[in-house]
Amino acid sequence: MSQILDLNAYRNRLAEERSFGPWQKRFGESYGARTRVADLSDTTLYFLARPGEAAAVAYYELIMGFLDLGKAAKFSYLDKRDQLHVVDRHLLLADQVRFELMRRLGWLTRFPGQEYSFLEMIGNLETVRAETREESATLAESHPDCQAYSELSTADKQVFLRRRLLKALEEFRPRLSK
Repeated sequence: MSQILDLNAYRNRLAEERSFGPWQKRFGESYGARTRVADLSDTTLYFLARPGEAAAVAYYELIMGFLDLGKAAKFSYLDKRDQLHVVDRHLLLADQVRFELMRRLGWLTRFPGQEYSFLEMIGNLETVRAETREESATLAESHPDCQAYSELSTADKQVFLRRRLLKALEEFRPRLSK
């Protein structure tokens, strides 16, 4: 039995190294199997929250490493099904990172999925996605749009928050120079 546990531990450690190895080089920080969005530094969080190819490549590094699909540079060579698996996970992780940025700004008090690690979100996409679709992020009562937000449907709340991403990035940026 201990040999089975050792083999599972070994496989888990390899998946962790494949997943976070590129991030440790890219960001110069340490990550592990239990790393959640709340554990990211402000600098890394800001980088990943920005729209664009640079952040997408970083997500692909993490996701493709976990799924054992190779390096992020090989994304366009994957078959369409594998590309879709990667993109679906990228979109989920990007939302979680952006919600965390808004939480640090004091805009949100909580959001569904915040308790999951990155590797749990990648490995359990359907479970996490279902949870995040059923429940919406909680806008802080101090936010000026709290009343209007509370009257929106769950889907409209997600749209509401996504439309405020650029403003959130703008307000978060000064934190990086401190």
